[in-house]
Amino acid sequence: MPKTAAGLAPAADPSRWKALVFIALAQLMVVLDATIVNIALPSAQTDLGISDGNRQWVITAYALAFGGLLLFGGRIADKWGRKNAFITGLTGFALASALGGAATGEAMMLGARALQGAFGALLAPAALSLLAVMFTDAKERAKAFGIYGAIAGGGGAVGLILGGFLTEYLNWRWTFFVNIPFAIVAAAGAWLVVREPVGGRNRAPLDIPGVALSTLGLVALVYGFTRAASAGWSDTVTVAMFIGSAVLLTAFVFVESRVRSPLLPLRVLLERNRGGVYLSLGLAVIAMFGLFLFLTYYLQVVKGFSPVKTGFAFLPMIAGMITGSTQIGARLMTRVAPRLLMGPGFLLAATGMLMLTQLEVGSSYPALILPAQLMLGLGMGTAFMPAMSLATHGVNPADAGVASAMVNTSQQVGGAIGTALLNTIAASATTAYLTDHAAAAGGPAAKLIQAQAMVEGYSTAIWWAVGILVASATIALTLINTGRPGAGGPVASGDGAGAEVKVPVIAH
Repeated sequence: MPKTAAGLAPAADPSRWKALVFIALAQLMVVLDATIVNIALPSAQTDLGISDGNRQWVITAYALAFGGLLLFGGRIADKWGRKNAFITGLTGFALASALGGAATGEAMMLGARALQGAFGALLAPAALSLLAVMFTDAKERAKAFGIYGAIAGGGGAVGLILGGFLTEYLNWRWTFFVNIPFAIVAAAGAWLVVREPVGGRNRAPLDIPGVALSTLGLVALVYGFTRAASAGWSDTVTVAMFIGSAVLLTAFVFVESRVRSPLLPLRVLLERNRGGVYLSLGLAVIAMFGLFLFLTYYLQVVKGFSPVKTGFAFLPMIAGMITGSTQIGARLMTRVAPRLLMGPGFLLAATGMLMLTQLEVGSSYPALILPAQLMLGLGMGTAFMPAMSLATHGVNPADAGVASAMVNTSQQVGGAIGTALLNTIAASATTAYLTDHAAAAGGPAAKLIQAQAMVEGYSTAIWWAVGILVASATIALTLINTGRPGAGGPVASGDGAGAEVKVPVIAH
């Protein structure tokens, strides 16, 4: 364990493992919300009279607020205190969820979703940065991030199960109300047991130009990809969003390189190991979001599964992610370099994805989909765990919140890109198949041709996802060069290599 200037390692916080329970619970709530509302959306749309044109805003309002405010939320956690930000984020998320569950119309629902996204942008980086500053011992850090990585990777699939159950057997409103007990328990627990290290806050003045440029730039980027999925890539507004985002984010980088107290110090972003994590993780999420989307449609529309049955069909992937994260990643993280877990993990996931390119209308779930999901889960769980730890490892404690926010930002942007890009590829392939088989599209064969066209679209898009995961593995193996924790290889941070490492004292 690192030692203080006096040469004595401070006693570890005895409440850190209890704190992990509540941090993990909060992370599960945020990740669940990314998919649980998707299952409930058709029922909510009918009850609230939301038009087809505005239906996407139930998802988009959350995505824009969450993605746009993540860097700001991360820096607020650094300045205000991660425990304060964590509890405030939980409280606000619970209130916004109650508002969504009680919604009586479209405006109330969209407002609730935007508030959920805003408080989620405060909560998510606070949760990850709390882990980063509370667990400094290499072996303990591996275990803690193994649990966190399993939740981050598999929580979305759990959301499909819970969303299907609540919608089918209770009411769509419970997909919002279910967040309230999660938040109450996590906030109460955090208030009692979380002890944040002293001296880790960032006392520098807030970078207002950086906040404005990053928020507007990320909102434009996420909205551009979201709109592309429905309006097309050549749509005027879509193109304008991408151009505007490029201008704003370029200006953001310029400002951050000039101001004394930047919102996102470029050293956090440009250090090769963290940069490799952000890039490889973002690409991997592109592939995973596409898979969730297509496999859900395939099971429900083509195979005729109910929402609950569809959710349970994702259990092998959840089991694989938990096993890969807690049993493979956590056990090997202190023995091998992170790239030797991330690279092979992404390649194993790509192999599972490759199996799913063989999908047909009559494909067997036990023979094809189940083993493919197990491989995907094992691979992603093994890769996610060291990625989550390395993304904040060695960073200056005063920058832990914004470094954590970059992890969430890469995932959020990756999810928006994955949904838009792979959905567009699938739609194009489906249209091409229908055009080629137009002569056979009449009579009793019409339904079968339509199903075959959908599956052709899914398998084509999944081929792209395979390539994206291979690219993730390549980036992880080439950019990330740090050794295993404590091995004395290249340092994982550019924030003070060669300086004496000091461990903050825990505040009680």
